[in-house]
Amino acid sequence: MLTHVSFQTGGNPASVLARFDFFVPVFFALSAFVLWRRYDGNARRYYWHRAVRILPAYLVTVASVFLLLPDAFGSSLPMILANLTLTQIYVPDALAPGLTHLWSLCVEVAFYVVLPLIALALRRLPSRTRVLAIFLFSLLSLGWAFVPFVEATPAPGLPNLQIFPISYTCWFAVGMIAAELEGRVRIPGPAYLYWGLALVVAWGAAQPWFGPLGLTHPTPWEFMRRVLAGMTFGALVFLPVALGRGAGFLTSGPMQHLGKWSYAIFLWHVPMLAWAFPLLGVAQFSGQFWQVLAVTVALAVPVSAASYYFVEEPARRLLGRVASVRQHQRREAHTAGEGHEPLVARVGGARPRGMGEPQSSQPNP
Repeated sequence: MLTHVSFQTGGNPASVLARFDFFVPVFFALSAFVLWRRYDGNARRYYWHRAVRILPAYLVTVASVFLLLPDAFGSSLPMILANLTLTQIYVPDALAPGLTHLWSLCVEVAFYVVLPLIALALRRLPSRTRVLAIFLFSLLSLGWAFVPFVEATPAPGLPNLQIFPISYTCWFAVGMIAAELEGRVRIPGPAYLYWGLALVVAWGAAQPWFGPLGLTHPTPWEFMRRVLAGMTFGALVFLPVALGRGAGFLTSGPMQHLGKWSYAIFLWHVPMLAWAFPLLGVAQFSGQFWQVLAVTVALAVPVSAASYYFVEEPARRLLGRVASVRQHQRREAHTAGEGHEPLVARVGGARPRGMGEPQSSQPNP
């Protein structure tokens, strides 16, 4: 939110706020950490839970913006469909007004999709080997921008291939490796020390000598530096909490509530920022950072709380009941199928030989 308000009020692009978009890698690392350590191999249940978690509030936000935000009026059908299906980064010029920040959710969803496949590929490896494999895979982030057809974009009729999910594998790798090391490695010292270093990284990455400022398209080398700086920032912010002492204020009541509403705040803060300017009678890029920030927060927090209590939670409960009913039906169907087994199999006699199973003269235990 701070980064978007700073940019749209014409703030100094070389300030540390300009690189607070590096909290995206913090979000990616946190998500990867939680999902990697929780994944139990049940892909169907995993995909259902992810869909229930993100889609209801997302679809309400996108529909509301296209219906209510004047800047989004007249959007093309391909743009609307791309945003409704979380494919806007793959479609040329599909980042809609009020929804441009959701490119990162497209990347996040791509990670959701491939996580079970990665787990399947690495499941038989010992933990240390998995860490090495994840690290090596994350190096793809550093080479993607140098691929010739990627370097040639954005171009007429083509999306910006630099922001495709593969560019950010190292940001997710921070969380996955932390999940593998949890309980075996501890980060020493207070989290605030590392957060101070993270601010230094953000400030350095915002300087003209580090790379282009604002929306200027970076060269492959500049993009690689930005990705590495984001990974470093994310690691410095996230790892002391995941593998260290943490920070006590994060468990306070207000922070717990903001944590519940955080997904909705992420969804709604840019649309609320777009509405803040006309409410204040202020033009974009004309300053008044603090006034615009105050109105954006005043709008985004209650709207996000309403989204949580009236969209996210009811949808979670409803879809959870649907999943329970389906699971119960499958269990009943399975039980009914067992009822048609030969009587000898159900009372402990010889079991019919299955495919690839050797014949045995001994009864089943």
